[in-house]
Amino acid sequence: MDLFEKIKHNRGPLGQHAKDAHGYFTFPKLEGEVAAHMKFRGKEVLGWSINNYIGLANHPEVREADAKAAAEWGLGYPMGSRMMSGNTNYHEKLEKELSDFMQKEDTILLNFGYQGMLSAIDALVDRNDVIVYDAESHACIVDGVRLHQGKRFVFPHNDIENLTKQLERAEKITEKTGGAVLVITEGVFGMSGDMGKLDEICALKEKFEFRLFVDDAHGFGTMGKTGVGTGEHLNCQDGIDVYFGTFAKSMALIGAFISGNENVIEYLRYNMRSQIFAKSLPIPLVIGALKRLELLRSKPELKDKLWEIANALQSGLKEAGFNLGNTQSPVTPVFLNGGVGEATNLTLDLRENFGIFCSIVTYPVVPKGVIMLRLIPTAMHSLEDVKYTIESFSKIKDKLANGEYVSDTIAMH
Repeated sequence: MDLFEKIKHNRGPLGQHAKDAHGYFTFPKLEGEVAAHMKFRGKEVLGWSINNYIGLANHPEVREADAKAAAEWGLGYPMGSRMMSGNTNYHEKLEKELSDFMQKEDTILLNFGYQGMLSAIDALVDRNDVIVYDAESHACIVDGVRLHQGKRFVFPHNDIENLTKQLERAEKITEKTGGAVLVITEGVFGMSGDMGKLDEICALKEKFEFRLFVDDAHGFGTMGKTGVGTGEHLNCQDGIDVYFGTFAKSMALIGAFISGNENVIEYLRYNMRSQIFAKSLPIPLVIGALKRLELLRSKPELKDKLWEIANALQSGLKEAGFNLGNTQSPVTPVFLNGGVGEATNLTLDLRENFGIFCSIVTYPVVPKGVIMLRLIPTAMHSLEDVKYTIESFSKIKDKLANGEYVSDTIAMH
């Protein structure tokens, strides 16, 4: 069979809906200044789908720093990879400041979070090693694990008893291969919003020999007293051997980083293929990250405002009878019962008649018969936004229960 013919007739679980969904349910365009209220298809909407946790995207100091850096340096410099010709004092300064903030010995900058996580896993382990990872790990972790040529075991989400069994299995293998064990999990799980049981996993080091790699994309800047992340929140930052954070959430930027032991970070600098063979982060992005990190550290009121909004939103939705699962972070999933057709009609109603834009998640990401509306509160939202959203959600929940969204097909728009 011709490759392109095969693709033509098998579009994938999401791609099969592309003709009807593209531009509205998938690949939508939110326009205007990054804020709580933006434009969608010409109409103003209240958005709960922007990764701008503490409101830095349009902070005046950030905008000034970004503009000044772009004017001074342009977007091309430095050219080449860090290893060959793309290293600068600014890159090294950012790594040093991140290390100090994260309470780790050293840090390596990454061009992109997804790419970096996948490549770091590939670099850290060889065929003699065993990976043990949480079943609800992000796709970048799953894809990194797929590259691993040795054994890999998965444990049910946050199931410490089962993790113990997998570590026992892993230990038996490494005794024969002479390899090591790497446990991978997340600080805050981006869909459900609950935390990984990092403190309990760290406690297992008393019984087993392994290293812990934590993806804390949603925890960096939002969790812990000073925003260091989920490890700080659970008082086990020292037990995290390899810490991954991204600029894409709290810092509203492109890029990511890994912090850890000096020897490990130096090893990654010389062995992460995604960084060795990729162009260095442009200086304006690095200078912009330095400014954002400065504000994250010096203005705790930004994180406090995020949590004020998150707590008001979550407590209000719970009081109104909504199921939010087990979220322990600003990530706010709202679980409803219904099929894909109902989900699309409900989403159309929310956007067109209530002016609310949030992410919609259906099968295969969640089980069949479940609709998940995923809300991301930010420091840019107001308590009035929260009140209006809860009132609107209560109305759409009643309409869903009354069968007003029933449909066997994706709604047209």
